[in-house]
Amino acid sequence: MKIGENEAVQGREHHKIAILGSGFSGLGMAIRLKQRGEEDFVVFEKEAGVGGTWRVNHYPGCACDVQSHLYSFSFEPNPNWSRMFAPQPEIKAYLEGCARKYGVLPHIRFQTEIAQLHWDEGHQHWRITDRHGHVHTANIVISGMGGLAIPAYPQLKGLERFQGKAFHSQQWDHDYPLDGKRVAVIGTGASAIQFVPKIQPKVARLELYQRTPPWIIPKPDRRISDIERRLFQRFPAAQKALRGAIYTMLEGRVLGFAIHPKIMELPKLLALRHIRRHIKDPELRRKVTPDYMFGCKRVLMSDDYYPALAQPNVDVITSGIREVREHSIVDSDGVEREIDAIIFGTGFKATDPVPAGTIFGRGGVDLTERAWKDGPEAYKGTTVAGFPNLFFLMGPNTGLGHSSMVYMIESQISYVLDALVQMERNDWRSLEPRPEVQAAYNQALQGKARRSVWNSGGCSSWYLHPVSGKNTSLWPGFTWQFRRRTRRFDVAAYQAERVPAHSPEAPARSLGQPVEEGST
Repeated sequence: MKIGENEAVQGREHHKIAILGSGFSGLGMAIRLKQRGEEDFVVFEKEAGVGGTWRVNHYPGCACDVQSHLYSFSFEPNPNWSRMFAPQPEIKAYLEGCARKYGVLPHIRFQTEIAQLHWDEGHQHWRITDRHGHVHTANIVISGMGGLAIPAYPQLKGLERFQGKAFHSQQWDHDYPLDGKRVAVIGTGASAIQFVPKIQPKVARLELYQRTPPWIIPKPDRRISDIERRLFQRFPAAQKALRGAIYTMLEGRVLGFAIHPKIMELPKLLALRHIRRHIKDPELRRKVTPDYMFGCKRVLMSDDYYPALAQPNVDVITSGIREVREHSIVDSDGVEREIDAIIFGTGFKATDPVPAGTIFGRGGVDLTERAWKDGPEAYKGTTVAGFPNLFFLMGPNTGLGHSSMVYMIESQISYVLDALVQMERNDWRSLEPRPEVQAAYNQALQGKARRSVWNSGGCSSWYLHPVSGKNTSLWPGFTWQFRRRTRRFDVAAYQAERVPAHSPEAPARSLGQPVEEGST
């Protein structure tokens, strides 16, 4: 039976392909399948609409930190971006427009959160259970959930006693008025530096609890003029040329991040000048100046963060938090500050993107507790030994610290599409990387990562796994190198099974081996 043949298993809805999520990854995958004439696929989306992280993150000031013309699908350029760095509502609208234009909305099951995936050895497919308890099945699962989906909260003594308002930046409560309130912001990451300047003028008092200051450089943002937009509409090649120029410029950053970290001393001077320009108070300047190598943690961009911190109603607290009380926070020096609300700008669980008890492969192996016990890893960030027919988009070590994730996503999509072609052509019912190939790939990758600024810069970041210390998040090289590796599906690195539903015990074979008539 070919993988394209639909089948009803015990009355369950069955599809050839199931996609998880409808952000850039899931939506891009669905569009490419649709363009190739594939109709037997479903997209499971836990939210009420498409957009992924650009739907659920809607805090004040939310915007992209990669230029709009590069942070978009290559096959769907948008000549109407209003700014060089698009704000969240425009990116969300862009993705919604893509879903409508390419006809994938009928394939999406909204408000359907997936609770568990189990590999069914007998039927050689995935059993998918949603939060409502409904069971679906699919021959192939493609995860587009991404690594920045599960909010991270600090462990704070007494937090459960707090009687004011508390929420994470991802779950921003726009119905709660901040005007005149005493607000504690915990965390100084990418989200916080965007929303702090927006709420600072409204609140009576803003207490910013900072554990580690980020390196921040000026943001070269500006409005895109009407003349420029008309130019891009009339001459698409002009926008394509701009996209290429942005890509080339950002790729140059890899030299400092991953190849010669000492180069990072140059942009560090720009960041230090940025601090001196906006922060005049010596004590505040000391607090916001990092003591680790530039680039070791995520480098942020903002023109209004430092000016906001310098305002008289803001206090940057670096002594840590001893406990939270009913209406206050007590810092590690014993100073108690009355507050009305707590906003967590503490980011996401990037190094543990899949909760334990969610994905079970061959033999019931839990992906997180056993296969990823020392941190997530995959072959080319896409497939994992022991988990057949499961593909990750934005998987381990595909993140970037310098350029557009959409470029990486499209590279992986091409790789997965080629894998699906090979499965169809050869009638393979299951497919997974050989364990020794996956191990060798990741050993080489970690060896390269150890020379990068992320591993050698003297800081602790969400790029590194807290147990193993490995870089499980970022790709330690040029993005064109990753695209070259994923341009074609490398069949010899995989093993496959052609197993009839009634014969689950047939042996595995390498895709690189010839297939004799009648073999399994």
